[in-house]
Amino acid sequence: MKANSTKQKTIAKSVTLKGVGLHTGEDVTMTFVPAKENHGFAFKRADLEGEPVIEANASYVINTQRGTNLEKNGVKIQTSEHVLAALVGMDIDNVLIELDAPEPPIMDGSSRFFVEALEEAGIVEQEGDRDEYVVKDVISYKDEATNSEITIIPAEEYQVTTMVDFGTKVLGTQNATLEHMSDFKSEIASARTFSFLHELEMLLEHGLIKGGDLNNAIVYVDKEISESTMKKLEKAFDKKKLSVKPNGILDNLTLHQPNEAARHKLLDVVGDLALTGTRIRGKVIANKPGHFVNTQFAKKLQKIIKQERRNYVPDVDLHAPPVKDINQIMEMLPHRPPFLLVDKILELSEEHVIGMKNVTMNEPFFVGHFPGAPVMPGVLQIEAMAQTGGILVLSTVPDPENYLTYLLKIDNVRYKHQVVPGDTLIFKLDLLSPIRRGICQMQARAYANGKLVSEAEIMAQITKVKGN
Repeated sequence: MKANSTKQKTIAKSVTLKGVGLHTGEDVTMTFVPAKENHGFAFKRADLEGEPVIEANASYVINTQRGTNLEKNGVKIQTSEHVLAALVGMDIDNVLIELDAPEPPIMDGSSRFFVEALEEAGIVEQEGDRDEYVVKDVISYKDEATNSEITIIPAEEYQVTTMVDFGTKVLGTQNATLEHMSDFKSEIASARTFSFLHELEMLLEHGLIKGGDLNNAIVYVDKEISESTMKKLEKAFDKKKLSVKPNGILDNLTLHQPNEAARHKLLDVVGDLALTGTRIRGKVIANKPGHFVNTQFAKKLQKIIKQERRNYVPDVDLHAPPVKDINQIMEMLPHRPPFLLVDKILELSEEHVIGMKNVTMNEPFFVGHFPGAPVMPGVLQIEAMAQTGGILVLSTVPDPENYLTYLLKIDNVRYKHQVVPGDTLIFKLDLLSPIRRGICQMQARAYANGKLVSEAEIMAQITKVKGN
């Protein structure tokens, strides 16, 4: 698994929509805001103190009642899926979604208005490569209670097929397929959310769908409507007269496609799987999908991706000219042999650094560390990674020679395999959060012989040398 050759994308300018939340009934203003590389999708509650941000991440899903609802540190976002589906469908990677209420506007119950707004904003390519998870094995999740199941298999691009069967005559069995994500706008974006009459009655009783009306949800009448129920519905939707048309749909709403329900379920799958936090290359086959099974599958997929990334050896050319050789490293770091544990810097960006060390029998620590069976001490592996991370953080100042780097904290240290003479260690460190006031939090991993040998979360700080 490695990044593909396409570049990340964001929008060219901010664009705003106004509407009402489906379940809260609150007026809401939502703004799509351009975001930097590797930002991903995130929601900002501009109406709350501190304007807290909730990343679009499966780990923040708290419930899936009539939508995919997120919560982080007590701050909530409801029904996130239609917005996220539009962003994925428009081939965008980085956007901040600002809201002045807990729920995006429902609009017409589809992703169409979001797609149109993103088109109006314009889509621009960024410099960073897009990270993509390439599916190589079959991955499945099944909800035994409902028999809903999602499977993903290898494919040349991101594809989705949904099959729905609610056991009702009015809807029957429907299928929908999206072979090319570039067709999302024309084939899927306008598919509206739907509900069955028995669900609608329950939702009204529980005070939900306060923002619902017959323009943003298809209502399938799956049972006989009594006169009293019809009057309740007319009152709820502020309609003088409601009726059931021959196609079994309440009022006079016209379907965009005969299988609009299956297409909307496909839209939901795309939006919910955006919570994995990465692009996917594979074919998703969803049988009777719903937000619960979608998000459970997203969590499972996210764990698999995380595990594979931990074990993924950086694809670097050890024979290419280094970004920094040993002399340039010594110009930045105060460490000197025998305590200088990095030989080369192979890659360096604002977000990550890759370094290497050739481990030889001449290392001074082998004299006393198991001379008969030499093994590189784990603490020195952590030190080598910290020194590599020091290059990353010192690169943010114009005069690195006037700074020292100090370790503040080491967490989640794991040793996987022994490092012995003859091994070539590759160190990769990625920022976990932006560098602030010289403090840097990094995920550090060391690899040798095609395997992850050690890892840790490292916090370090650079401090200016007194007198300089």
